[in-house]
Amino acid sequence: MNFSKRMERFPDEIFASLNEKTIALQKQGRTLYNMFVGTPDFETPKHIRDALCEATKDPANWKYTLRDCDELVQAVIHYYHKRFHVDLTPDMIASCPGSQEGMAHIGMVLADEGDTCILPTPCYPAFITCANMAGLTPFYYPMTKETNFLPDVSTIPDDVADRAKFMIVSLPSNPTGSIGNDENYMEIIAWAKKHNVLIIHDNAYSDIIFDGIEGKSFLQYSGAIENGVEFFSLSKSFDVTGARLSFLVGNPEVVQMFKKLRSQYDFGMFMPLQKAAIAALEGPLDMVEEQKHKYQERRDALCGGLRSIGWDVPDSKGTMFVWAPIPSWYKSSMQFCLDLMDKSGVICTPGSSFGPLGEGYVRFALVLPPEKIKKAVQAIQDCGILNHD
Repeated sequence: MNFSKRMERFPDEIFASLNEKTIALQKQGRTLYNMFVGTPDFETPKHIRDALCEATKDPANWKYTLRDCDELVQAVIHYYHKRFHVDLTPDMIASCPGSQEGMAHIGMVLADEGDTCILPTPCYPAFITCANMAGLTPFYYPMTKETNFLPDVSTIPDDVADRAKFMIVSLPSNPTGSIGNDENYMEIIAWAKKHNVLIIHDNAYSDIIFDGIEGKSFLQYSGAIENGVEFFSLSKSFDVTGARLSFLVGNPEVVQMFKKLRSQYDFGMFMPLQKAAIAALEGPLDMVEEQKHKYQERRDALCGGLRSIGWDVPDSKGTMFVWAPIPSWYKSSMQFCLDLMDKSGVICTPGSSFGPLGEGYVRFALVLPPEKIKKAVQAIQDCGILNHD
C-alpha cells in the first residue's frame, strides 16, 4: 500500500511505549498514578448535560445544522462581554469541533505550501500539526526559564517576521503553565502590526489561573482584533472535553474565511451540542471559580510536595499542568518517564513531545485529587529515582 508523502510530515506516535508500559503494569496489579493526559476528572455541570439531553428529544435537532444558530452566536457575544469586556459582532464568531481541530486546519486558510509561520517551543503538539497540515516552514521562538516561559518577540529576526504569515501564541501555556501579562500582550500586538503578521491566540485555560490573578482574553487589548483571532474553548472551564465545544473569534475576515474552509468538509455543529454550549455560556460561573481553586490545591500538593522531597519543581501559574525539569543525570525525558513509571507507578508526559525545546522536562496533568497526588509524591520519594548514585 502506498500512502501520500504528506503523511511523512507527521511524527510517529511517541506515546505507544508509554501506553504499552501502562497496560503491562496494570496486568501486574501495580498501583498507578496517571497524570499523563489532560482530561479533567471533574463532573460536567448538570445544567449543561440536561440541555443536551433535552435537545436530543426534538427530531428537528437531528438534521444538518449548516450554521451556528443565532442563540449560540448571541451567547458567545454576551459571554465575551461579561467575562472579558470584549464586544464581538456575529461575523467575528465561528464554532469548531474543538480548538485542536480548528488549530490543525487554520494554517491552510492563512498560508500556502512553503510559507513561514512562527510557533512557540515548547508548545502544544497541535500547533506543529497546523504547520504540517498546511506544508508550512515553522520558525520556533523560545519559551524558556530565562524568559519565565513567555514569548519574547525580540528573539524573532526581522526577516523571519516580514515573511511570516502568522504567529501562534498560547497563554496560559500548555505545557509550561506560564501566563501572560499586559506588557507582553501589547508588545506582541505592536510587533504584529509592524510586520503585518496575524496572531492566533490559543485561549483554552483563561479560567484556570492561580494565586488570585484574573484570566484574560487576547482580544481585550487594543489592536488585537485588527491583528488577530483567538480560539476559545469550553472544554477545560466546563468539563466538556468530549463534546468538542470551541470557537474561533476575532478578526472578521479571518473568521469568515475559516468558515468557508470548514463548509467544505463539515455540516455544522450538532444542534444538541449547540444547546449544551449555550447552557454553559449563559449558566452560572460559580462552579468554574470553585474548580479553579481545586486545581490550585492540586498544584500545591504536587509542586510543593515534589520540592519537599528534593525535586525543584516551580509552581505552575496557570493551566491544569505542571512543567518539571528532569534530574540532571537524565538526558532523555522519555527514558525518565519510563523509569519513573516502572519504579513509582507515576505516569507523566515526556517533554520531547512538545517541540524542540521540550526535552529536559516532563509534564504532569493535575487530574488526581490532592490526597492521591500526595501518595504519588510519596511513591516517587520511596522509589529513589531522585537519588543519583
